[in-house]
Amino acid sequence: MLVLSQYVEERYATELLSDRPHGIGYLLKDRVADLAEFLDALDRVAAGGSALDPEVVSQLLARSRHPLAVLTAREREVLALMAEGRSNAAIASALVVGEGAVAKHINRIFAKLRLAPADRDHRRVLAVLRYLGAG
Repeated sequence: MLVLSQYVEERYATELLSDRPHGIGYLLKDRVADLAEFLDALDRVAAGGSALDPEVVSQLLARSRHPLAVLTAREREVLALMAEGRSNAAIASALVVGEGAVAKHINRIFAKLRLAPADRDHRRVLAVLRYLGAG
């Protein structure tokens, strides 16, 4: 599978690379100017190899360096308010949303930070520690 895209969509690139380690490619349309290079990339992917635009690699590596980069801006806001010790009700009030929306954001934060439910760990505290750079 060779994806040609107008721009780097990190989420899709990550899913593509994690789902299929062989026979994949992600190239930016505006950087595929040389027909020979494009055909070479196509041949590599067809043979089970990979072809990644350098910009795709650069953005994915930059993202992987910061643990909170996977969070949306709203999720980071919710996490910041959690770090202040606020309850879900207080976060909802501060962001002018319902408590259900806050709960959904928090569950997505846990999932994105790979904080699975466990009897011995408090995921809310672990998420805040990551936010503070201690975990």
